[in-house]
Amino acid sequence: MTQPLWTAVDGYFNDSLGANDATLDHALAKSRAEGLPAIAVAANQGKLLNLLARSIGAKAILEVGTLGGYSTIWLARALGEGGRLVTLEIDPHHAAVARANLAFAGLDGVAEVRQGPALELLPGLEAESGPPFDLVFIDADKPSNPGYFAWALKMTRPGGLIIVDNVVRGGAVIDENGDASVQGVRRLAELIAAEPRVDATALQTVGDKGYDGLIVALVKP
Repeated sequence: MTQPLWTAVDGYFNDSLGANDATLDHALAKSRAEGLPAIAVAANQGKLLNLLARSIGAKAILEVGTLGGYSTIWLARALGEGGRLVTLEIDPHHAAVARANLAFAGLDGVAEVRQGPALELLPGLEAESGPPFDLVFIDADKPSNPGYFAWALKMTRPGGLIIVDNVVRGGAVIDENGDASVQGVRRLAELIAAEPRVDATALQTVGDKGYDGLIVALVKP
């Protein structure tokens, strides 16, 4: 049970079940060429996000943490007619790469990249008082996870989903003395456990991105 095996199995299912295409490959290649870190979601995880968004008929999606826009493309493709996606990215260079990738994908009219610290942008986004979001995907700095989740809960409709990536941290999540990222995940789990408005589970994953996992929370109808 090694990384090469996990990567090979991911490759088999991605090829078999259609989790790759030229536009997505371009987004990854552009991100690499621009020096972005190779921490985008795996292809099968991107497709999972797409399927979950489609399963609830999502027309409004919020993403916290854009990077080069790879997961953004997966999510934006899931939107229903007239849908919109807002994605928040702290790094100006990453945001510029993401905008270029979304334009290449023909999604720049659907997905809006807002640049700045998410915890500073989220209050303004809530104040716009648009329709509540159907799905929120959180994949940014882990110490801020509790804050991101609190804002997501305010802005997600009943019956919507909040998904948080990278919560297993290679198994380090069980270390109560772990680093700041681990502590952010542990505080998030405690917050979710004490929150009566959501029902959630965590899934461990192995694959192209190693050993990690995600939390999926349903905002109760």
